[in-house]
Amino acid sequence: MTQVLQELSIYAGKLVDSGLVVGAGGNLSARDGECMYISPSGFDLKEVTENEWVKVEIESGKVLSDLKPSSELEMHLECYRKDPNIQAVLHAHPTYSVAVSSTGKEIPSMFPDYPAMVKKVSYIDYVIPTTNLIAEKVGEVVADSQAIVMRNHGVLTVGTTIKEAYFYMQLTEEAAKVYAISSAVGAPRTFTEQECDDLRNLSAETYRSSLLKKQ
Repeated sequence: MTQVLQELSIYAGKLVDSGLVVGAGGNLSARDGECMYISPSGFDLKEVTENEWVKVEIESGKVLSDLKPSSELEMHLECYRKDPNIQAVLHAHPTYSVAVSSTGKEIPSMFPDYPAMVKKVSYIDYVIPTTNLIAEKVGEVVADSQAIVMRNHGVLTVGTTIKEAYFYMQLTEEAAKVYAISSAVGAPRTFTEQECDDLRNLSAETYRSSLLKKQ
């Protein structure tokens, strides 16, 4: 099994174990040269075997495997086509992120790791999933975003490694969770933009970010 397939299998299991997806929800992919491997349609991510990841040509969209790829295929392809630096795409349905974004609010920064590591989060109003329309909307913002929150749907993260994309997913969901819980208690204090910029410029955070880019 190639390293790409090993990484996909590892992080597919992490997405399920961490509760970021349930059932046959969610999908992930990784670039492999001129192609990508993506999760097959209808599978529990934790049960995808090494032979079941679907190979697809990025430029043409031609499927090179027998199994049907995820129904969000076009969304993944659009990410790779828009930015050659993107090596991995994760899409999940994290509970708190969906809950907070469905109210029309954005997920604020309330603890250091979130703004320090996830530099840009974009938001997309609800669009019917699995359509070219959602792929187009994602394509408009993915080149300068680490996370894209799709209201009433889920979250998409990208990275130079699968590990990096997964970390962005974890942090986005944790930020939404902290905000939802604190809002139930009182009026939460959120970071100012200046405080976020200060955190992004910390040498310790820059070093931590660099580690995520290593397989």
